[in-house]
Amino acid sequence: MAAASTSSLTFAVGDIHGCLDKLERVVAACDAYAAGRPARFIFLGDYIDRGPDSRGVVDLLIRRQQAAPPGAVVCLRGNHEQLALDAHADARAMPDWERNSAADTLRSYGRSDGRISPAHLMWLAALPLCHDDGLRFFVHAGVDLNVPLDRQDYDVMLWMREPFLTRSDKVDCGRFIVHGHTPQRTGTPDLRRHRLNLDTAAVLGGPLTAAAFDDTRAEPLGFLTDGEVG
Repeated sequence: MAAASTSSLTFAVGDIHGCLDKLERVVAACDAYAAGRPARFIFLGDYIDRGPDSRGVVDLLIRRQQAAPPGAVVCLRGNHEQLALDAHADARAMPDWERNSAADTLRSYGRSDGRISPAHLMWLAALPLCHDDGLRFFVHAGVDLNVPLDRQDYDVMLWMREPFLTRSDKVDCGRFIVHGHTPQRTGTPDLRRHRLNLDTAAVLGGPLTAAAFDDTRAEPLGFLTDGEVG
């Protein structure tokens, strides 16, 4: 990717799903690209399930938040975090999480009670559903194109696919939508006129992808992956 301009940077990172090694590499690639300049990181959710080290991913994100200035590391909630929260709150919701690879997450915690650690559970419960930086609207899954962005439904932001994916080219929401949730089996981001899907199927063998943005335009400057460290 070309060298950054002098304006402030934002990196958005797609669905991680327990792939700690890929997360470490893509964050290193973003840090190298920023070259010491202040930058905001926005993680789009789905940190847990399916991959080998959900606990390690959450640990890394918490450490990044604690070490950064306020607001410099924004972690959004994904549908997999919500499945885990629901299952911990009500045993009747556990089958839904189990169908979505709860066993992989719980194995990474190695707890005798079969639960996520309390500190991590509290962190998951506090995750916001969206982030608006004035140019872009960051969300895990998508939005209802018939509803203003500040009135989006909770479930829509966590689970939306259609008709958002199909109709988004024809509807300008007033922000460029940056999301994940729908894996791109090609391993490349899906960049459209009004939106960007950054889920490049990292847990299915694809890369983990970050998009770099600045404050001169809504669209991405380019992309970095876990294979581009240095």
